Amino acid sequence: MDDHRFTLKEWGVRVAVALVFVALGLLLYIVFSPLRPWLDKSADYLGRIAVTASLLVVVWVAGKNEQLKPYRTLLLVLLIMSVAISLDWVFAIYLLEYMGLNTQTASGIALLKLNEFFIVASTIISLTLLTGGSLGSIYIQKGNLKLGLLVGGIAFFLSAAASPWMARFMFNGQDLTPDRLRAWLPWVLIFALANAAQEELLFRGLFLRKLEPFFGKLFSNILIVFVFTLVHQGVNYTSDQIGFLAILSLLAFAWGNLMQKSDSIWGSILFHAGLDIPVILGILSNL
Repeated sequence: MDDHRFTLKEWGVRVAVALVFVALGLLLYIVFSPLRPWLDKSADYLGRIAVTASLLVVVWVAGKNEQLKPYRTLLLVLLIMSVAISLDWVFAIYLLEYMGLNTQTASGIALLKLNEFFIVASTIISLTLLTGGSLGSIYIQKGNLKLGLLVGGIAFFLSAAASPWMARFMFNGQDLTPDRLRAWLPWVLIFALANAAQEELLFRGLFLRKLEPFFGKLFSNILIVFVFTLVHQGVNYTSDQIGFLAILSLLAFAWGNLMQKSDSIWGSILFHAGLDIPVILGILSNL
């Protein structure tokens, strides 16, 4: 929507859209989290099927109803998110556990995350294309590649250089000797890049463009920051939950802003990956 004085009805619509987006986003990624689902296995399966089927029906109805058509694209990407998260839970995590992968080692954690990335990314990309979207609609395009790689690359290398200190300060890192860091290096890089790519695609890539017609670039980014920060509430790898969430919200805003400014996902992935390095170092040092 262009900047102008909104009527009471227009404000009501914007508030309703924001509430629906936040509620469904939190439902999909907290209640039906691929890592920490709230429900037991049978209830979880039924819940995922019910939510996905309901979104499918709503998307179909929105495509037939003129009043609802403006919201169809946003509802559609919520459906895509639901499918991607559910396939992640069924295949990316449990399949590797069934195969006997030890997820309490550096290699196991990295391969688990890489497998998650492939499941989520392939689902999002294929469903986006099958439903008439383009790769550009989820920021998989060149864009201003120079800006993205410059900002993302600088942030990545600065974060990587400071990662042992940040891991000790914020993520309970211990005994981070040069020998341990060298042994972990390939697995740390795989984990950081896979996790960053998965989360940037699943949150900012999917939703930034879809929210902009209702809220503009700034408030679309802020809405995603709000959801993205809340889904990280309760993680057990930080020694300072409040400080972590405060810093994460600022970083999430920066990642979204960089994606919008560069019109591509690549710089945000690099930026994000650099900040995931101290996280995984802290986790590995406490195995």
